[in-house]
Amino acid sequence: MPIYEFYCPDNNKLYSFLARSLSMKDKLPRCPDGEGLRMERRVSRFAVIGKAKEDTADDPFAGIDESKMDAFMAEMERDMGGLDEENPDPRQLGHFMRKMTDVMGDKTPPELREMVRRLEAGEDPEKLEEQFGGMDEGEAGDAMFSQLVARVKASRKEPVRDPKLYEMRDFVTD
Repeated sequence: MPIYEFYCPDNNKLYSFLARSLSMKDKLPRCPDGEGLRMERRVSRFAVIGKAKEDTADDPFAGIDESKMDAFMAEMERDMGGLDEENPDPRQLGHFMRKMTDVMGDKTPPELREMVRRLEAGEDPEKLEEQFGGMDEGEAGDAMFSQLVARVKASRKEPVRDPKLYEMRDFVTD
């Protein structure tokens, strides 16, 4: 009987569910803390054996040493805390993005390098956004920047582990 783990990003908690049947393996339970809270399947740390190969083709941060990445994320979180989201200083934004492109190395798209150079020179971020595309348009550099922001946000605090083992059948609706 497997135990599956699920994460609720809405309350930052990890839950364990006992599945008495393998028919539950593809099911997504509702959150024990309330209806409407999102749940995501997670791989348990203890379930990973050896060093499995992950598909890292789309991850610009693949291959970076974990301790270096942790330090980088902490630094980025501090830097993001100082950014004025409504009226960001172009040089400060450029400095922030320069650190990101330094970590990405040769995976940095040329457009993103150009944008960083021009931000550091003090150009207006809105004009650059018009020229290079918006954050929601899926451009290569934008996607990498969005990935970084998501990682920084996720690294802010570790999820809380709910100590209870839940019966999966009680939280799955057919």
